[in-house]
Amino acid sequence: MSLLANPIETVRAYARHPDPRVAAANVIALVVASNQPFYPLYLFWLVSDDITAAWFTFLSTPFFLAVPAVSRWNDTAGRALLPLAGIGNTVLSAWLFGTASAVEVFLIPCGVISLLLFRPRERLVALAITALAFGVFLLLHDLYGPPLAHYDAAEYAALSRLNLISASTLTAFVALIFSGILAEAERSSNAAGDKKTG
Repeated sequence: MSLLANPIETVRAYARHPDPRVAAANVIALVVASNQPFYPLYLFWLVSDDITAAWFTFLSTPFFLAVPAVSRWNDTAGRALLPLAGIGNTVLSAWLFGTASAVEVFLIPCGVISLLLFRPRERLVALAITALAFGVFLLLHDLYGPPLAHYDAAEYAALSRLNLISASTLTAFVALIFSGILAEAERSSNAAGDKKTG
């Protein structure tokens, strides 16, 4: 256990930030990056032994890993980098696997993350990134051309299920994080109210 304690604390320290929205972006980014190495394994176990295309998805990993570092330099840029990296990875994956893989469903959590990460005064940034996520789907869906990966109908059905479950899990994880932020804000508000009435 002690062997794991130091690396885990290092990751926690890297993700830590006094602003809860920035800290949330950091955690989400690191969770996504930590799950990327498993994607080829899921593909191998659940879809096909042809996982060549999956290796190219690692091109986005450095961008997810960089989110906490960028946040220390500029917290708005760091938060924006998370959904932008997600959108970029989705476009790359749609080209690699084809739209029949349903990988474009990841644009939904990208849009949700964009709307949650920014404050009301930053709403323009949130709306711009969300518009980009949906614009990518509307404009590029039929323009990717032949995918690098070639699967049969049954394999594409399995890949679609994998992507739908993954995107749903990511969206639920994001919702869980932000429900925690709201609960903490409510506790702080209640504590402040108790002090005033006490």
